[in-house]
Amino acid sequence: MASVAELKEKHAAATASVNSLRERLRQRRETLLDTDGEASLSSPLLVGDPLSWGSGNSRAFADCSVCVRLRGAVARYSKSQGRAPVSFNPTDLVCCRTLQGHSGKVYSLDWTPEKNWIVSASQDGRLIVWNALTSQKTHAIKLHCPWVMTCALAPNGQSVACGGLDSACSIFNLNSQADRDGNMPVSRILTGHKGYVSSCQYVPDQETRLITSSGDQTCVLWDVTTGQRISIFGGEFPSGHTADVQSVSINSSNTNMFVSGSCDTTVRLWDIRIASRAVRTYHGHEGDVNSVKFFPDGHRFGTGSDDGTCRLFDMRTGHQLQVYSREPDRNDNELPTVTSIAFSISGRLLFAGYSNGDCYVWDTLLAEVVLNLGNLQNSHDGRISCLGMSSDGSALCTGSWDKNLKIWAFSGTRKIV
Repeated sequence: MASVAELKEKHAAATASVNSLRERLRQRRETLLDTDGEASLSSPLLVGDPLSWGSGNSRAFADCSVCVRLRGAVARYSKSQGRAPVSFNPTDLVCCRTLQGHSGKVYSLDWTPEKNWIVSASQDGRLIVWNALTSQKTHAIKLHCPWVMTCALAPNGQSVACGGLDSACSIFNLNSQADRDGNMPVSRILTGHKGYVSSCQYVPDQETRLITSSGDQTCVLWDVTTGQRISIFGGEFPSGHTADVQSVSINSSNTNMFVSGSCDTTVRLWDIRIASRAVRTYHGHEGDVNSVKFFPDGHRFGTGSDDGTCRLFDMRTGHQLQVYSREPDRNDNELPTVTSIAFSISGRLLFAGYSNGDCYVWDTLLAEVVLNLGNLQNSHDGRISCLGMSSDGSALCTGSWDKNLKIWAFSGTRKIV
């Protein structure tokens, strides 16, 4: 058995070893936060995933000086690794098609992954399904309520959903026969919301399930086959939104999770298996959150707001990772509001539509504008109301109050980002 003296000696040696490791760790942390040394940014965390750092309160994180220094470090590291800002020429992304057919403002669009079909909803009270390759209309659906605000195509392209000021979500089977007047019958009406239906999205790979958001401050998961509500998110539950819900986005990597953006300036994360409470609430915006969209990897999501900014959040930690903010217009000195957003297939680009007709292409990593589609030839003449990306990432569709939709494609040898 070891003597007391030997035990004390071993204890002292272990203590010295622990203190040495602590000092090395402290020095390592200081090195990682030193934005003047790009070579110090060899941490596996930053190399493998520059946008997933940190933990703690999102508001504090967004404002803390360490956060600002760390963002600068990431930008320097990215450039040192050859990740300079994405460069675009005016001819790299061109308007290849203009879809004309609506007689009113275009409010919403959706691009189905199974077919090259786009559905659009307009103030003229019609849904139009387009063949994106030929610009031809495959279906034109006259709605019972012309005040439509949102539309969505089922993943298999067999049905379309829409909703608006009638507080209902109508489902149309695209294989149905039209009546004598050319009108397509409604196959199902989802009723239960107590306010307008602002957004709807089919659950990926599940044509029988749909999520809607509403001005009644709730989101609802529906069984399209039966027309029944499966779950209600918000409402009487204290963790729900406190104002109109404007947009939803379902995580394609984990379809049990979705986010909702609201006029209460917050975004909330929901798990469809636990409807009684929001998983997390994300703060940062100072105006209505008009659009939310998951990042391609499913671990982050982007937002667009009336405050004129887009933001990138980490779903797991709650951190605000980046802010995409533009300068005020020279004419009225006000920031145009962000109406809709979409990510490129890699997530390196963020497309943002604005109320003044601009459509910025942001470098998500460096928060720099690489192109404004609003300045290009054949751009829209009015407010950009909606955006949609093709499933292969080769084209972007924009909808506008000028009554048209436009398809923008990467041209020539330009690499899809």
